[in-house]
Amino acid sequence: MQKFISKLKLIIGAIALLPYRVLAQGNLGTAKTQLDAAADIAGTKGNGSIENVIGTIIKAALTLVGLIFLILMVYAGYLWMTARGEEEQVKKAKDIIVGSLIGLFIVLSAYAITYFVTTNFVK
Repeated sequence: MQKFISKLKLIIGAIALLPYRVLAQGNLGTAKTQLDAAADIAGTKGNGSIENVIGTIIKAALTLVGLIFLILMVYAGYLWMTARGEEEQVKKAKDIIVGSLIGLFIVLSAYAITYFVTTNFVK
């Protein structure tokens, strides 16, 4: 009976996950206008100049660095809270926190220096 139930679950799951057939409307003009509207809202629609592309890449990289910093801080906090008095695990958590703070400081300093230099060269 247990095998039957597990097979039934597998079959139902497979049927539920099958992709359904999507019928295209054939009107791609409305899709383009909707994509353009979404690009305007996201702030990624521009004239395609090199400055806009580099700015978008830098924004994405800084977002990724912030996400990595947040993940490291949460992981270090979890290690510290679950250490249960083990000094080695507490030391590891402190080292992760200090290292991630130093890394964040270096990245933000590099961004500040780059921003300062580029704005002064443009003027």
